[in-house]
Amino acid sequence: MHSTPSPTGRAPGRLGPALGAAAAVLASWSLIAWSGAVAPGLLPTPADTAAALADSARSGLLAADLGASLSRAGQGFALGALLGSALGFATGYLPRLSAAVTPVVSFLRPIPAIALVPLATAWFGIGENAKRLLIAYAVLLAVWLYVHDGVSRVPASHLRAARSLGAPLHRRFTEVLLPAAAPAVLAALRYGASVALLALVAAELGGADSGLAYRLQVDGQFLRVDRMFAGLLVLGALGVVVDLVLAGIGRRFVHWSAS
Repeated sequence: MHSTPSPTGRAPGRLGPALGAAAAVLASWSLIAWSGAVAPGLLPTPADTAAALADSARSGLLAADLGASLSRAGQGFALGALLGSALGFATGYLPRLSAAVTPVVSFLRPIPAIALVPLATAWFGIGENAKRLLIAYAVLLAVWLYVHDGVSRVPASHLRAARSLGAPLHRRFTEVLLPAAAPAVLAALRYGASVALLALVAAELGGADSGLAYRLQVDGQFLRVDRMFAGLLVLGALGVVVDLVLAGIGRRFVHWSAS
């Protein structure tokens, strides 16, 4: 028997365990903070963190930092996802191109984005372009890996069958290759979004005057741990929201995927 999908499109029963886990984390956090095992100045209570978050929202800092970070991460993600997807389709479909490109990308992938911050600053200065390009670079490498793997796994017999039926190249792409690789593309975008947030932190710590990671750095200099925890919660929540949005898009347009 098949279970009936929930009206929201999410798998039934998935929300309950998530809320239970969140409640357990909050309870454990509160007990440790109130026990005195950790100095109060190093581990704020959930209530202190919520108060710091509310104060940041009232002052307008949260909105300004969130807007700056979303702009950088969004633009970098869009550029990196576009280039990474295009390169992934090309290398996955063309073996000779893959043989030339894969070793180069495999060499670059282990280099973390934060290691490139000094080089990006030297080349492009401390402006926004350096930050966007750094994020785009990290996203490109992450997206390429998933898309390349998904395209290369499409059975060649499917493409040969479409060619034998007289389908031109653009129809083989839109009607055979793209649908077959779509689940991998969706996974690439979801992974790329998380990589974009990681690269955003590296980019903002490397030199910025606004943004969520910049604010974490400033609060750390003044040992405002409650504000630091609040900033970390915002970063985590932002990642969850972006992933849920992309997963929802996948369920809507890539309905044969198991996302």
